[in-house]
Amino acid sequence: MVSSGHLAAGAMPALSEIEFGMVMYIHAFNRWIVRCMAAAGVPDLSPLDVLVLHNVNHRAKAKTLSDICLVLNIEDTHTVAYALKKLERLKLVKSGRRGKEKLAAITPAGEAACRKYAEIREALLVDSVLSTGVEGAALSEVARRIRSLSGHYDQAARAAASL
Repeated sequence: MVSSGHLAAGAMPALSEIEFGMVMYIHAFNRWIVRCMAAAGVPDLSPLDVLVLHNVNHRAKAKTLSDICLVLNIEDTHTVAYALKKLERLKLVKSGRRGKEKLAAITPAGEAACRKYAEIREALLVDSVLSTGVEGAALSEVARRIRSLSGHYDQAARAAASL
């Protein structure tokens, strides 16, 4: 199944299937993370806000803007900076400094929101996926392949920028 037959007509129609699947997955994932965070008591966040909050919470270690952008593979740093300001206004993250670098750290309220999100995720999503019989190893392999494909898309994007 593809969304654009003209793209599937080339040498690798399966890539168009992956792209259509990713489009559907991206939109479903974005809806999920926003609604799950709202159910956890933090409404009105964008998908990027939710991803940034979880990243700042990861390992309870303060992170720089560049750390967050690198891990999330985000080129437009201003979007992450805006998300951090929004999360700070909501008292979910706090800012600090390490030398000249500005740091973002999780607050107790942010940690509690992430913990509640994880509980809801476990009950609504993980249990549902487990009921399909798909094993963790199979999902890990899919994740590995998606990360590998992302590198090809990044390289193609760099090449397209120079055309």
